[in-house]
Amino acid sequence: MTWNDSLERFLNYMQMARTGSKDTQDAYRRDITRFLTYLEDEGIQSFDDVTKATISDYVTKLRLGDIGGKALSNASYARNLSSLRSFYRYLNKFEDVKSNPVRLFKSTKERRKLPEFLTYDQMEEMLEAYDLDKPSDIRDRCILEVMYACGLRVSEVAHIEVSKINLQERYLTVLGKESKERMTPFYPRCGQLIALYLEEARPIFMKDKVEHGFLFVNRSGKPISTRSIQGICEEAAKRAGLSLHVHPHMIRHSFATHLLDNGADLRIVQELLGHENLSTTQIYTHVTADRLRKVVDEAHPHAKKAK
Repeated sequence: MTWNDSLERFLNYMQMARTGSKDTQDAYRRDITRFLTYLEDEGIQSFDDVTKATISDYVTKLRLGDIGGKALSNASYARNLSSLRSFYRYLNKFEDVKSNPVRLFKSTKERRKLPEFLTYDQMEEMLEAYDLDKPSDIRDRCILEVMYACGLRVSEVAHIEVSKINLQERYLTVLGKESKERMTPFYPRCGQLIALYLEEARPIFMKDKVEHGFLFVNRSGKPISTRSIQGICEEAAKRAGLSLHVHPHMIRHSFATHLLDNGADLRIVQELLGHENLSTTQIYTHVTADRLRKVVDEAHPHAKKAK
């Protein structure tokens, strides 16, 4: 048995259990491979020979950048520990490893970073930056409109199926985290753009191509990649003259923030975003509160008076 055999069995187990997305699986592989390389370099022969001191030395070097070449942020440190915890839980349960030195370490807590979002005007400037006489512009505008209308993750946008769109009732069904389906409604303008894309742009990209059923495609007729969607967001910001690095999740953040700003119920926004826990959605209430506080501080005549 080799270290990598255990790693592959662990990854297969996590995939079968549908624990996390592909990005999470990739993070597990990177984090644990780095750890296993460290064990080999230290001449450790068995998982049961790994002690608290071993883990302490490893995470210290990892945080300082002695391993990996770059010092870790608190968030990256916490993710690495989470990967090791999951790995050791698997080893304890399925590979007869008795020790679990990772459980003695705690993640560093840090204040959760507030999400970045676009103002309503900025979002409109991006959406209006396209020439709807061009097939590629129709597609790119449609992608942005669907993201903003439905608050989708970039992976959800890339995997929308044509058969899961109901233009008459104005909703679509997406496959979210852990393969959970959810229905998301969209406003009339978004429906009109989807119809325009399906009628005038997608047939051009799919001409003489084998049908695969995915809504958004590249110029070769293949399903569009998440990286391409990221590029579309960046290009849209440039077209609109925004000095911002716009990424897909920023549009999702904008969707949630704008709904709450306009009086939407927090639990409805939670359902629309596909958040399992309400606490995940509540971060957007902090964004709204901070914005309101800033307006009061800047505009109220008493705000500038000494306390």
